Amino acid sequence: MTKGLPLKILLFSFVLMMMPLLIYGQNEKEYIRKGNRLYSKSEFQGSEAMYRKAQGQEASTADAGFNLGDALYKQGRFGEAAGEFGSVVADYSDTIRQAEGYYNLGNALLKDQKYKESIEAYINSLKLMPGKMETKYNLAYAQDQLEKQQQQEKQQQQDQEKNKDKPDQNQDNQDNKNDQQDQQQENNQQDQQQGTMNRDDARRLLEALSAAEKNTQDKVQREKAKGAKARVIKNW
Repeated sequence: MTKGLPLKILLFSFVLMMMPLLIYGQNEKEYIRKGNRLYSKSEFQGSEAMYRKAQGQEASTADAGFNLGDALYKQGRFGEAAGEFGSVVADYSDTIRQAEGYYNLGNALLKDQKYKESIEAYINSLKLMPGKMETKYNLAYAQDQLEKQQQQEKQQQQDQEKNKDKPDQNQDNQDNKNDQQDQQQENNQQDQQQGTMNRDDARRLLEALSAAEKNTQDKVQREKAKGAKARVIKNW
């Protein structure tokens, strides 16, 4: 009887040591459940607060950070959302969950106009889930946006180099504009002195205007017939 007492005491102490972990784990799940309920009601600030409380518990899981990233994304805080997804995605051992994390990371980076980083995230997601069409679509969209961004940056650089080589170009353009205005004014004065245009000149002018108007109307009808559709980013 006396020999068994120390063993009982040790077991009791071990249970006491484990109790806080069990309580914290239960609190984390409860906070996540509350956050999910608020999230489903589109109360994203409230859900963010619950997920942060879940993160603050000992032995918290990656789910708290993943859901926090979702709540931040819905509030338009894409940079913060990307930070949360990026910090927890590697913690998942489940392939599907990890692929979803990379997919959400790609979406947040895409919205934050970090196209190169979003492409990398989508590729990582496709390595784990090659058949997900939404990821393939968003990857193609991100690649297209990156190409446009690079073209704009290249054009801006070329424009800056041109302006650097021709510092007096703006002044030259203004001088040419002033010369044209002076010439037009002189021509108008000459026309007034010579009187109104003759009948043949008036007829030719009316025919030219009618032809130009017809070409414009034909172009508008062709554009309407195309019916181009805007591309939409799919998220989650």
